[in-house]
Order: sequence, then structure tokens, then C-alpha cells
Amino acid sequence: MARYVRFDEFGGIDVLHIVHEDPPLPAAGEIRVQVHSVGLNPVDWKILHGGPTAAAYHAVPPCGNGNDFAGVVDEIGSGVVDFDLGDEVLGGRRMFAQADFVIIDADKVIRKPAGLGMDEAGSLDIVGRTAWATVHSLDLTRKDTVLVSAAAGGVGVLAAQLAKRTGATVIGTASEANHEFLRELGIIPVAYGEGLVDRVRAVAPHLTAALDNNGPATIDAALKLGVPGNRINTIAARGHRTDAGIQGVGGAQAALPELEKIAELIASGDLVFPIDSVYPLERVRDAYEHLMTGHVRGKVVLSLV
Repeated sequence: MARYVRFDEFGGIDVLHIVHEDPPLPAAGEIRVQVHSVGLNPVDWKILHGGPTAAAYHAVPPCGNGNDFAGVVDEIGSGVVDFDLGDEVLGGRRMFAQADFVIIDADKVIRKPAGLGMDEAGSLDIVGRTAWATVHSLDLTRKDTVLVSAAAGGVGVLAAQLAKRTGATVIGTASEANHEFLRELGIIPVAYGEGLVDRVRAVAPHLTAALDNNGPATIDAALKLGVPGNRINTIAARGHRTDAGIQGVGGAQAALPELEKIAELIASGDLVFPIDSVYPLERVRDAYEHLMTGHVRGKVVLSLV
């Protein structure tokens, strides 16, 4: 019997539970992946609470949970020629990822690069595509100085490094505990919270762009610092200050080829992708409770092996 995380009604993390069912079999064009690692994302528990986010993802209980996963191909449906049994793959399937086995169309996953760990691979689908798309939305160059909020988080840590690869000067907001870590990546750290405008101005008098991964405060600070609205992109406060022309580019604007590129950059060591903590599947509630503190470095992961 295989394990599957389920919720039968909307609510807090206490509605999550594990059920045991027979593993499914792939149909034509599909593969079955034995899952090794699953990355958690804030949107997962937003869906769990119901409302507009759940509706946007067509989540109707009872259903599964999560999106990002990595594992090994262990069954292949008819017509699939691009994968063999034992191939290591990564991808995302909303509402199905947190399970011992995931059925997915063969053209919806990519091969895991040899140098990429399973925990990193299983955490990459959403944050990798999102970081890539947000950075490219601003057409950054070496002439830019960009503010990246939540720069030690899952999206932010990748976005800050991708921004730096354009030649731009990067300022990242983070808790004090993550400042030295950001410095090691070549990111100028500043504390978030009250007084953000003054702290950013002290290290960068001429801010030209901003990537918001945290909320309205980043957008407001960037506007006060003179950044044009069309050079601010948000994934955390869409709808805020629409009068200023704020962009809302996210992971939907990046596809599997971009995911492959960022996976290769991490595998080669050109990008650092930290894993904050790893929990067994049975402690899925504890993992989300930790994620919801908002002070994680990189990704929180569920291990299934």
C-alpha cells in the first residue's frame, strides 16, 4: 500500500492526514514516479485554507496536497519512449505530489541532472520557474540596482542570485540570521520591517528595480525610493498599487526548458539552493508549521524514502 497526504475539508494544517491506497498505474503517455522528495510551498497551505486561492487551483476536498516532487520512474505507460525505468526525474503536479507515487504525463517532467540532490530537485518546480520568470521580467543589466525581498527564501534566494548574474547590484531583505549567508552570495543584506526605505537608501541611493517576494511593504518602499512601477515585479502582492503599473509575472511564464536551465545551474554549483530542513512524510503537519514561521532559509522538504 502507498501513502498519500489528503485533506477532506478546508482548514488549518490539522486537516492534513495520510491515507494508504493501492498504487495507481500509468495510462498511455504517462509514467509513474516513485517519489523520493517533496518541496513545500506557501501556496500549499493557502490552498488548504480554501477561498480564492483554492478556487484558482480547482481544489475541491477530498483531495491530495502539494506540487513539487522528484523521484525515480518505476512504471511506464504505452507510447512513452523518452524515459526508461530507473530514470531520475523532477517536476510538479498540483494536489498530487505528496505521495509515494505520482502519475504524470511523460512530457511534464525533466531528467534530474546528475549533480543535483533529490531534496533540491524535489523542491525546484515552483520556485525555480518563478525565480527565472521574475528576474527576466525586468531585463536587468549591470547598470541596475535591484531590491529582492525575502532573499533567503525559496524564490528569493534563487532570484537574487539570478539577478546578480546579470551584473546588477542586488540588495536583499532578510532576517539578521541570514545576513552573513547573503553576503557570501554577493548580496547586500538589509533587515526588513519598519525603516526599510532608510536602510536601503543607505546602501543604494539609486535603486532602479525591485522583485517582491514578501508583500506590499516591498512595493511601497521601492516606489518611495523612486523605482518606476513597471520595474517592480511582485509574486506576493498582486493587485497592490495597480495604479503604478506593478508587474505580476510568476512561474506560469516559465516552462520546462527554463526549469532545466536552472536545475543545471544548481547542479553545476553556479547557484546555491539551500535546504532549510527535511521531515519524514508522517510529519507533514510539523513541516508546514515550520514553513509558516516565515524564517526559513531555502526550502522545507518532505522525505519519502
